[in-house]
Amino acid sequence: MVILGLTNLKNNPIFTQIQHSRMTLKKASVLIIIILLIDQISKIYVKTHFVIGEDAEIFNWFKILFIENPGMAWGTKISDFVSFISDSTAKVILTIFRIIAVFFIGYWLLDSIKKNASRILIIGIALIFSGALGNIIDSVFYGVLFGDSSGAIAEFLPEGGGYGKLLQGKVVDMLYFPIWQGYLPEWIPFKGGKNVIFFEPVFNVADVAISTGVGMLLIFNKKAFKS
Repeated sequence: MVILGLTNLKNNPIFTQIQHSRMTLKKASVLIIIILLIDQISKIYVKTHFVIGEDAEIFNWFKILFIENPGMAWGTKISDFVSFISDSTAKVILTIFRIIAVFFIGYWLLDSIKKNASRILIIGIALIFSGALGNIIDSVFYGVLFGDSSGAIAEFLPEGGGYGKLLQGKVVDMLYFPIWQGYLPEWIPFKGGKNVIFFEPVFNVADVAISTGVGMLLIFNKKAFKS
């Protein structure tokens, strides 16, 4: 849905005007801060008001569904592929990798601004950076700051300590769009003969920022990477 929306912007005169105006470090920083605030406020609210698995229907096609992601995209964990590594060790490795990656993204952003790169490139990198940083905050600090959400609403800074250690937090997801649910004919590959939900993944604001940033760089790659 994000990529389809971005495609429709290609010939929009407003988008063309935005593309040619200069993107400064100050503007990029404001964008990053706004996304981080929206991301963290939404996560903290859900974490302190919902039990894992609890949902609230906004529309029949949009729900707030609280889940926690202990690993990578779609809940995949390093320990799923490397059996001799424990879940806790794999989580620390993943968090450290994310921190290193966000430093490289930050350097890319600063270098692009310094070289007066195209506005579309800087906005795309800023979105990816803010989304990555938003999920890193969860992974680094949430295990220490919050209690367990299984069966009870999590407490902020509980007396007995959080549900995990530093670098072992779980990413909070809550945006759920079950737009369509039904039975697929058996002739359809892979999912045929099953009841399916579209769109099934649950994600957060940081994920939206990352997907939008990547989508912008893919759709508008000729404008983003002029050289």
